[in-house]
Amino acid sequence: MVALARARDDVERIWAVLESVPDPEIPVLSIVDLGIVRAVEPGRVALTPTYTGCPATQVIERDVRAALDAAGYRGVRIDTALSPPWTTAWISEEGRRKLRAYGIAPPLPAGERTVACPQCGATDTEEISRFGSTPCKALWRCRACAEPFDLFKCH
Repeated sequence: MVALARARDDVERIWAVLESVPDPEIPVLSIVDLGIVRAVEPGRVALTPTYTGCPATQVIERDVRAALDAAGYRGVRIDTALSPPWTTAWISEEGRRKLRAYGIAPPLPAGERTVACPQCGATDTEEISRFGSTPCKALWRCRACAEPFDLFKCH
């Protein structure tokens, strides 16, 4: 019984540690906000990169290792889970709020086609380029306030 309670406490503490690890490409988001933390178990953390070739994957693993070690969880293994693949649906509501506040339009819900400007909220927007500041974002512009902004691509 005591061991089970300790394991639950460790899992909760590890989740808290992971919530403090920022995404290297969008530092306003934690890796938990981004939804790439797939599982936390006693002795194991599973991460799913946003896509298989994501250049930030190794940086994230390094940062997770450093955070876990600093919190006293040196023995926790970090695994990569590629299946099922990550999807933008895994971004938390808090993560979506943080993206908007940071000036990045969050990914659109399934079936939605209207992109709201994260600066002024207007929906009179247009795509400028399918490629934005990182591979997972597209460059858009608001016709109302004339500000460019990134849209986090759905996948």
